[in-house]
Amino acid sequence: MTIRNEMITVFGASGFIGRYVVRRLAKAGYRVRAATRRPHLACALKPMGAVGQVQIVQANLRYEDSIRRAVDGADGVVNLVGLLAEGGKQSFQSLQIKGADMVARCAAEAGVRTCVHISAIGAGAHSPSRYARTKALGEQAVREAVAEAVILRPSIVFGPEDAFFNRFADMARFAPALPLIGGGRTRFQPVYVDDVAQCVLKAISDDAFAGRTFELGGSGIYTFKDILTFILTVIGRRRVLIPVPFLAATGLGLAGEITGALPFAQPFLTRDQVILLKSDNVVGLTDENPGDISAFGVKPKTIEAITPGYLMRYRKGGQFSKSPEEVC
Repeated sequence: MTIRNEMITVFGASGFIGRYVVRRLAKAGYRVRAATRRPHLACALKPMGAVGQVQIVQANLRYEDSIRRAVDGADGVVNLVGLLAEGGKQSFQSLQIKGADMVARCAAEAGVRTCVHISAIGAGAHSPSRYARTKALGEQAVREAVAEAVILRPSIVFGPEDAFFNRFADMARFAPALPLIGGGRTRFQPVYVDDVAQCVLKAISDDAFAGRTFELGGSGIYTFKDILTFILTVIGRRRVLIPVPFLAATGLGLAGEITGALPFAQPFLTRDQVILLKSDNVVGLTDENPGDISAFGVKPKTIEAITPGYLMRYRKGGQFSKSPEEVC
């Protein structure tokens, strides 16, 4: 592999999507500057490239000086930083608006050639969800600072380290029932994490995508109930699926926020996430969004092909268990 001269700074490099983006960029020959809040937790990124190809630097989107250092001399910038639930100083406002704005402005001032910003399907300036509103305002700030930035809006992203399929599979090990928020009718279009990483690589390397916004979805659309049923089938567990009206789910979200306020605890649900579940999370069909990620020349992987490989650990007996067909 030939190492290219171009340097790409990746904010949020040690996160779920970030690890796959770093791997794809390194494999394509780019030098990668992996910017992360906690560099000591990002050592696994270095072996993704040749010796010296992946450089780890400390950066925090709440501090502009650290952002400026991270983008200095870079040819491209990818911002993957985002939150599903707030905690401590990490807020929607500080990261998804102010942080996105600072990354884009610092990149523009440093003369960075390309900028890719990861947002989310459902981002809207008038959304009742604070998550969706701040995502939209972050997009607006990025677009004002870098008109040619590429904005990518994925649906829920799945992969071995995801916080969606893993969360419900883990819950099914202990809970006698799983909640169908809003009756389980919300629709999703899950997209594989490495497919998202390939789209990021394409957006960085191909100027044809400059200045455009794309929604990213996989090949299938599933209701919340479909997904929970699929998870239970894969892990070979029978659980009751209980419809929970949105009003009652709001109470669960409040309880989740109280639990999440405890040290080292993650909320299992928040009130803002309940609001998000009131709207479908699928790609809007337009000329730029044909319904999946084919605009980037990527053939989307299905949940049926990928998730059983990493959900097997939730079966009784783990990898030594019977196949789902034998259990069910």
